Amino acid sequence: MVDIAQDDEQNPGGDTGVHRFCVITGGPGSGKSTLIAALMRAGHVCAEEAGRAIIQDQLHIDGPALPWRDPSLFAEQMLGWELRSHRWAHDQHGVVFFDRGVPDIIGYLRLSGCDTPAHVSSAATLLRYRRQVFIAPPWRAIFKQDAERHQTWGEAVRTYDAMVEVYTEHGYELVELPCVSVDDRVAFIQERLELPPGDAADLAINGIHSG
Repeated sequence: MVDIAQDDEQNPGGDTGVHRFCVITGGPGSGKSTLIAALMRAGHVCAEEAGRAIIQDQLHIDGPALPWRDPSLFAEQMLGWELRSHRWAHDQHGVVFFDRGVPDIIGYLRLSGCDTPAHVSSAATLLRYRRQVFIAPPWRAIFKQDAERHQTWGEAVRTYDAMVEVYTEHGYELVELPCVSVDDRVAFIQERLELPPGDAADLAINGIHSG
């Protein structure tokens, strides 16, 4: 388990400012991406999910980096995406919400029955986020499959369990999102972070409480 007893602005990779980087994770079909879209509409800075975008691109070109064709190659594509997103976030002002983070890749590899390469483990150690990670629990009432989401309900539940395991192993504290409307979820996050609605820059100026 990673020891992150140090201040939120310190991490094993020597990175700074990661207290601004807030991850939202969870299983597929739990309302996570809908929430990210609502946060963007509220004026917050958000990093797009790697998996769905990569699947869309690979389907468009009939590429090999699809989870049902080559899980390991798909994971490498996601890692490259997350590395760029993390670097991009340093150039943004205030809090940045991430639709999943590097530890999600480890959870995905475990669910796929693949070994986790050393460089992926290294990335999860070096590229840190805010200690409190929001996680969307399985929610049967809104779960559905689509062109990019092939997982069954059972796989969605197992994905949630895997993310709980991986993020806990890496020293994060999970904050479960309530199963309420998207507007209420936005309000829950803003209250938890003491973030004024639509004013992401306030976190960078005044700091945020661990809560």
